[in-house]
Amino acid sequence: MTLDDTAHRSAAGAAHAPPGPSAAAGPPESGGVWRRMGLWGAAHAVDDFYQGLVPAVVPYFALDRGYDYVAVGGLAMAATVGSAVPQPFVGLAVDRWRLGGAAALGVALAGVGLGAAGLVSSYAAVWLLVLLSGLGVAMFHPAAGRSAREAAGGSTTAMSVFAAGGSVGFFLAPVLATPVLAAWGVRSTVLFVPPALITGWVLLRHRQRQRERERAVATAAAAPAGPDRWPPFLVLTGVEVARSVVFFGVSTFLELHWLRDLHASHALAGAALAGFLGGGVAGTLLGGRLADRIGAVAAVRLGTAATVPALAGLCLAPGGLLPLLFAVLTGAALNVPFAVMVKLGQDYLPGRPGTAAGVTLGLGVSAGGLCGPLLGLLARAHGPQGVLAALCAVPLLGLLLAYALVEPGAAGRAGRFGGRFRPRGRA
Repeated sequence: MTLDDTAHRSAAGAAHAPPGPSAAAGPPESGGVWRRMGLWGAAHAVDDFYQGLVPAVVPYFALDRGYDYVAVGGLAMAATVGSAVPQPFVGLAVDRWRLGGAAALGVALAGVGLGAAGLVSSYAAVWLLVLLSGLGVAMFHPAAGRSAREAAGGSTTAMSVFAAGGSVGFFLAPVLATPVLAAWGVRSTVLFVPPALITGWVLLRHRQRQRERERAVATAAAAPAGPDRWPPFLVLTGVEVARSVVFFGVSTFLELHWLRDLHASHALAGAALAGFLGGGVAGTLLGGRLADRIGAVAAVRLGTAATVPALAGLCLAPGGLLPLLFAVLTGAALNVPFAVMVKLGQDYLPGRPGTAAGVTLGLGVSAGGLCGPLLGLLARAHGPQGVLAALCAVPLLGLLLAYALVEPGAAGRAGRFGGRFRPRGRA
């Protein structure tokens, strides 16, 4: 039996399976699947490394070039706009024309744009290159998300390898870049170009080796795959936006909370951020395993609910060391739903996996940035601890939305969102 046959049978089984954990697919059996997932996870890590590199490199533009806060904020905006806004439209194009080379080109542009930004002197040129890097990120996610979904089959565990790659890249960016930038200044961004070019070349070679398999997948995709269910997908998007707001708020104000509220050292503040991001990697992988065992929607609800006490502990725990535990727990709980929602979005839109990946992955990193000015005003009035306290309410909204979701196998059976609204006793 080929991988495509397995994926086709898994999809057919999911369409007729009852809702709940029994509908969750198990891990793929083929070792080749895991090799491909390792490739896409590594490529995702390289791509999102350049997203994480933006907040790491922006302070050095201020130091080396004398940029003020407005100019620095403009660079952050260029990266956010470039990566978040185009992704749904790139997803539509990927679903219509496949554009299998978009992932390779995207990761290359992400690295070249940000790497070259440190070499030019004009602010306008720097802004455009950062925007170009963001566009590269936008090109990568929908195409890579679609290909990763095909490789993963019905396994959320396998899909979590792809999603966790992005968390790893975001985590490694400040760890690897800060010593280099501190030693050689902002022009050293050019040293980060080679990983993007090498990854792009590897993905192109992989595409050439898998061309025949892609034709078979494209032929299968032409057959009806079930209806696209937009209402639950939009609800899922709301859950993802809530998760993104919390992630952005915590990652932005966590170190300031340690420095200003807990009066801890810079080293301990950096350890807190590293613990938060490292916990996110573990939570992403855990979420995939949970979804395959208890169901995707249940995993989303569990992770969203667990975020509330973890975040409250992070906000209220005294001292400099005890809150470190809650920083790790918050990162883990917050990311349990991450990979699950990427795959769940593609399950709700089986005919548009690229569009679904563009929305869930784009919003997963960027949507929270739109609340940045509001959180900044809140921090000015009540300090970083006030921001963390206010963020405790956001997962409650996400949890409320999550209870309007059902497993994809149940969606569309009855009622607006599926069998959950079916009266008892009726077939």
